[in-house]
Amino acid sequence: MTAHAEGQREYADPIQAPGTDEIHWRTWTGWERLPDFRLPTSGRVVVVAAHPDDEVLGAGGAIARLRETGVEVTVVSVTDGERSHAASGAVTPADLAGIRRLELRDALSHLGGADIVPLHVPDTEVAQHEDRVTDTLRRVLSGARLCLAPWTGDLHSDHEAAGRAALAASRDLGVRCAAYPVWMWHWAAPGDTRVPWSTAERVRLPAPVLERKRRAVGCFVSQTEPLGPLAEDAAILPPDELAHHLRPFEVVFT
Repeated sequence: MTAHAEGQREYADPIQAPGTDEIHWRTWTGWERLPDFRLPTSGRVVVVAAHPDDEVLGAGGAIARLRETGVEVTVVSVTDGERSHAASGAVTPADLAGIRRLELRDALSHLGGADIVPLHVPDTEVAQHEDRVTDTLRRVLSGARLCLAPWTGDLHSDHEAAGRAALAASRDLGVRCAAYPVWMWHWAAPGDTRVPWSTAERVRLPAPVLERKRRAVGCFVSQTEPLGPLAEDAAILPPDELAHHLRPFEVVFT
């Protein structure tokens, strides 16, 4: 199955289009071809996220596994995600920013805890602040063993800009960097030629780790439940979307 199957309607924004049903991902035979990703067992790892919840959706299991072995984790939260419901009258952007910061702190506590470095870049405007983000990441990444960052092909401008900044800073410092997808699971499909499968590796999540990730994801109520009764208050991450992120493994591109 590909993302350009015959008869599929084209959308200007693939993230707003109907997504790929998780059953297609679950039954894909390509998973067994992916090698296991090697996580550090000591030192410090920096996880970059464009919005609070990206780090848990894309790498929450990896964070839990790292913390189990005593690895220090620093999460760089580039924006506060205040524009996830830009048209909603149920909550102001300022209030939503505060809510999402608290949700992130609670979520990370389920994964073993992490230091949080908030950058407060305006949501949806990371590309306009990419140089500043890169400069900050150079400082945060100094001495790190690994950087986990959003994939630069995720088709969300904030994710892609945060990923580019992380790649640039990591290369400058000689830090290994791997990219985690978030929205890719929505708009792509097994075997999609837009996805660099040749560089994909799996982070396996034992049952207790997956359960911790599940609890962490559940902390993001502002994203998983409607803010109000109107269409503009709808959940950003309904159950069919969350299913992509609650598999017994995560995927990174190296």
